[in-house]
Amino acid sequence: MLKVLDSAVPVACWACSVAHNESTLFCPDCSKIQPPSSGDYFSVFGLAPRLNIDLSALEQEFHRLSRRLHPDRFARASENEKEWSLADTALLNDAYRTLKDPLRRTEYLLKLEGATTTLLQSQEKIRNQEKIQNQEKSSRAPTDLLEEVFDLNMQLEEMRRSKELGQEDPELKESLQQSKGKLQGLVEAVDLDLRAQWAIWDAGDAAARRPALHAMVALLDRRRYLSNLVRDVTEILGD
Repeated sequence: MLKVLDSAVPVACWACSVAHNESTLFCPDCSKIQPPSSGDYFSVFGLAPRLNIDLSALEQEFHRLSRRLHPDRFARASENEKEWSLADTALLNDAYRTLKDPLRRTEYLLKLEGATTTLLQSQEKIRNQEKIQNQEKSSRAPTDLLEEVFDLNMQLEEMRRSKELGQEDPELKESLQQSKGKLQGLVEAVDLDLRAQWAIWDAGDAAARRPALHAMVALLDRRRYLSNLVRDVTEILGD
């Protein structure tokens, strides 16, 4: 089951004046739809900000609220309620897309906590950003991977030249495939480390959470870098 957030800013229902949590989409007393919440994505689902959540329960709650917010239910409602149903639906969809994805959920919580890093940006922007030049990537490589990244970039450039000339280099292709497998393993290792930090965050107090926050920022940075390398190798191999 979802762990419900007990504390939230109380506000009065516009229809019956009964106080309820600011994040509530529907009044618990009269069931009337409420204006879009100014709270965070966790509060939309009545959750405390945490990283380990019940995804099955989250999905069930998403579908339940989606049905209640469907515009057809407000065909005869006031204009305000019609607008709120659309706005609340958009908010619900955004919240669900963010919280169901482990990386988006982690990035979002870090943003709520005020973490700042150039890599904590929307995944949409990341997907659409231009490729980072090889020299830039080498300068940003994790210190433990500098030599390997340098060699990999040399191999990628060599493979590009071979393709331009219409030549095949089986040994180079095999080497890049091995590099890709290693990089994917490193990404999986980062994911395991992230989950370990989740547990520290969810169970810890403010003193324990601060180091976990910094660790997660660094891990996301490392993961993004490794994922970009995997993408580059995949593209050059044509996988």
